[in-house]
Amino acid sequence: MTMQNHPVDRELVEAAAHVARTRCRGDHHTMAAAGRAPDGRIVTAVNAYHFTGGPCAELVLIGTAAAQGVYELDTIVAVGDRDRGVVPPCGRCRQVLLDYFPGVEVIVGEGDGIRAVPVAELLPASYVWADHQLDTE
Repeated sequence: MTMQNHPVDRELVEAAAHVARTRCRGDHHTMAAAGRAPDGRIVTAVNAYHFTGGPCAELVLIGTAAAQGVYELDTIVAVGDRDRGVVPPCGRCRQVLLDYFPGVEVIVGEGDGIRAVPVAELLPASYVWADHQLDTE
């Protein structure tokens, strides 16, 4: 599979990095995420780590966006605390992002090699939940 690289939304990366620097403290909040809505708004969130598995920053972002009336995202990025930079989404987050926003671009990579790719390219031979739901009509 060849990944298509798209322009990187640097403002979005900086928004997530700012939240990671200023809001991630201790072991409970170690990742920040930022998403860009189609109208240009940026929504941010942090993870809620817990030894039982707490939600990742990307999942908290989905709820935070909905609470702000944002139901579509064009681009998303996660950034680690302690200047760890861009961190790719875990498998669960990749699947949830695909199911919620099949056209979303995800910023991945390190340093000067960061790039934006369609979420579907992060899940080869992906399972699309909506494709497997029974019609009730």
